[in-house]
Amino acid sequence: MRARAVGAVAIVAVVAFDRAAKALVLANFAATAAAPAPLTPFLDLALRWNRGISFSMFTQESAAGRWLLLALTAIVTALIALWLWRARAPLVGLALGLIVGGAIGNGYDRLVYGAVVDFLDLHALGRHFFVFNLADAAINVGVALLVLDGLFGGARLGDKPA
Repeated sequence: MRARAVGAVAIVAVVAFDRAAKALVLANFAATAAAPAPLTPFLDLALRWNRGISFSMFTQESAAGRWLLLALTAIVTALIALWLWRARAPLVGLALGLIVGGAIGNGYDRLVYGAVVDFLDLHALGRHFFVFNLADAAINVGVALLVLDGLFGGARLGDKPA
């Protein structure tokens, strides 16, 4: 399968799963203001609104700040989509598709709700590390795949060093 096709499937899957998960969380948590629900000993289901970017950095409370983050997201997403369009390796296509799908999922939230819906609370030993969503997870997996491809993907059997 071509890299573009793999990336397109990843985009559609990430957006679909992310939207479905967020809709379920919003339907079950928003109306009741429910307390966090344990999923595992280190992961809770908890509704949080992220008005910033990754890990709530650069939090924006104003409409202008929100639109600035949306514009930045759109520009970066378009550049990564262009990279996907030119990608040749299916692993790179998958990685870029995961990143674009995650960016679209979080961008949708920012556009519609003014903040990103986060709902997975990672914690251990009494410390809470961060709250994230499926789009965030997809972006992180995509970046990890790009790193792996960068480290090992270019070294094909029989390639001679330059």
